[in-house]
Amino acid sequence: MTNTKPGFDTLAVHAGAAPDPATGARSTPIYQTTAYVFDDVDHAASLFNLQAFGNIYSRLTNPTVAVLEERIASLEGGRGATCVASGHAAQLLAFFSFMEPGDEFLAASKLYGGSITQFSRSFKKFGWNAIFVDADDPENFRKAMTPKVKAIFVECLANPGGVIVDIEAVANIAHEAGVPLIVDNTMATPYLCRPIEYGADIVVHSTTKFLSGHGNAMGGAVVDSGKFDWAQNDKFKSLTTPEPAYHGLNFYETFGDLAFTIYGHAMGLRDLGPTMAPMNAYLTITGIETLPLRMQRHVENAQKVAEFLEDHPQVAWVSYAGLPSSKHHALARKYLPKGAGSVFTFGVRGGYEAGVKLVEGCELLSHLANIGDTRSLIIHPASTTHRQLTEPQQIAAGAGPDVVRLSIGIETAEDIMADLDQALAKTKA
Repeated sequence: MTNTKPGFDTLAVHAGAAPDPATGARSTPIYQTTAYVFDDVDHAASLFNLQAFGNIYSRLTNPTVAVLEERIASLEGGRGATCVASGHAAQLLAFFSFMEPGDEFLAASKLYGGSITQFSRSFKKFGWNAIFVDADDPENFRKAMTPKVKAIFVECLANPGGVIVDIEAVANIAHEAGVPLIVDNTMATPYLCRPIEYGADIVVHSTTKFLSGHGNAMGGAVVDSGKFDWAQNDKFKSLTTPEPAYHGLNFYETFGDLAFTIYGHAMGLRDLGPTMAPMNAYLTITGIETLPLRMQRHVENAQKVAEFLEDHPQVAWVSYAGLPSSKHHALARKYLPKGAGSVFTFGVRGGYEAGVKLVEGCELLSHLANIGDTRSLIIHPASTTHRQLTEPQQIAAGAGPDVVRLSIGIETAEDIMADLDQALAKTKA
């Protein structure tokens, strides 16, 4: 190839991969092994001391997973990545790298319900405290900032409502406070938005969704931009002070812009153990090869379905940033010019009971708790993904009693609309 930078579609197919040197296999092999033979004692020592890169044990690194990590980092424009067992594991690993008991972080109030539960309940067992902020006005993050805050967390496209956050504005506020901005880019994927280009420092994914794309592989990823200065203040001691587990090694001093990624492997995967299975890495690598093609169809179909629902008599409202009526339409044109994603919500007339009837009445759309599949999916969040929350919390998260979430697949758009139309007709009864 020439010296020109490869395009996104080329990176989706080739980044991180090469023909297998031992066999010539063109597809990335599945290295289904737990451990790796050392050349000699000195080689083993250099690996355990982090003086050389290589494989020790598949809880820490695996060649198949490594290809996926490099591919996702390339697509996001990041410096490095750590792949893990799920999206929730990615969030845990991201915070684990710098949070201490008693620390706080700011999080957008409109998030996936499971993230709200993880942040507000499970994270408290680590002594980490989440402060939820209305992200519609970025200045709310500035107002909520405290000396104990270590990071800001937002979703590029909020699940379930497709709300868009002004990433650039929030990044400026985070950096003024000397803390990183973490962006969950699961719903947009780097095909639609690359948050690092707008100031994000860390990007997380549930690779289970659009990156894998076929509903057959669990996984998560943490991508480091490599641009955040962890030594600018004394907030991030785990990265900037001697680590006893590695004979006093200072991660940031030793590894520079790779410090966060190496810490994720050497400490996060080592001690928490949320390792991605090689088979899931392989399936996700394969899925990413068609990411640009799939996302084009996803957003094309979503736009048609959203316009159809906006005019439907049984629908009270539609929250899709691709519609001119959306208050997030201007932000969508800035951050997601190729399309506003394919996951969005709408309000069915008749409230909770009508929502239940609708999801049970669909025949083509699958009623299940996932997004980003090739198949179109439907769910009633108040009775499923957000049922652990109180009704005020559900409403604050954009998952009130009348809300139905769609994840539009790549089927023929007219078939999707026809199925929704017949199911909506059943809600009149």
